[in-house]
Amino acid sequence: MTDSRSFQGGAAADPRSGLTVTAVGGPTAVLEIGGLRLLTDPTFDAPGEYRSPSGALLTKTAPAAIAASAVGEIDLVLLSHDQHPDNLDHSGREFLRTAPVTLTTPSGAARLGGTATALTPWTSYTVRRPGADDLTVTAVPARHGPEGCEPVTGEVTGFVLTGADLPTVYVSGDNASLELVEQIAARFAPVDTAVLFAGAARPGVLDGALLTLDSEQTATAAQILRARRVVPAHFNSWGHFTENAEALTAAFDRTGLTDRLVLLGPGESARI
Repeated sequence: MTDSRSFQGGAAADPRSGLTVTAVGGPTAVLEIGGLRLLTDPTFDAPGEYRSPSGALLTKTAPAAIAASAVGEIDLVLLSHDQHPDNLDHSGREFLRTAPVTLTTPSGAARLGGTATALTPWTSYTVRRPGADDLTVTAVPARHGPEGCEPVTGEVTGFVLTGADLPTVYVSGDNASLELVEQIAARFAPVDTAVLFAGAARPGVLDGALLTLDSEQTATAAQILRARRVVPAHFNSWGHFTENAEALTAAFDRTGLTDRLVLLGPGESARI
């Protein structure tokens, strides 16, 4: 059964189809779709060190390319999880205070309060677009590491954006499971654009297991989703990522998917 929730989008009433992605750095990106502006996992702090709940020391190595004050009006925040500082840092938490709605996990919504709204996997939230069809945001499952990792890494979610006149967009969040990607593809493929959190994160917990997709898995996820375009995210600006843009380029080249890859450096935008 689908749990539908809604609010009235206000940033712009533009029914144009298409998607523009602006990379801010790390997991943070601005998605402009159907006249609405969405922000993923807000992180705007300066470089520094953070201790995660698991005890791992996380080091931010580069500042955000766009300051929180320069992001502009946002209709909706898509927060994959709140418990790790590389997905929600101090200034990101301040940013949430100004956001009309933040969609996130049930446990995250309980911790954050305010306008944070809980979505369980496969439930949806409707954003009204004046003069156009609605945008539907569906929460989809994500697993932040190997099977059984949840007691260490916690609850995480991804999102799929759909609308009658809009491209289908998948935002993975910190997901390391291709099995879950297959479940998502069964419901939503082909996907127009997949924003895949990559970077082969290995912060030194769970015996060094991958906590996000590596580059080969990112390319495989693109195949599973039958994605027209893939925009990798969360593969830079933090020290625990073990694979970079060059590794992603090589992996997509090996699988013959170079034409689908849209690599954005912090501060860069692409109309997709």
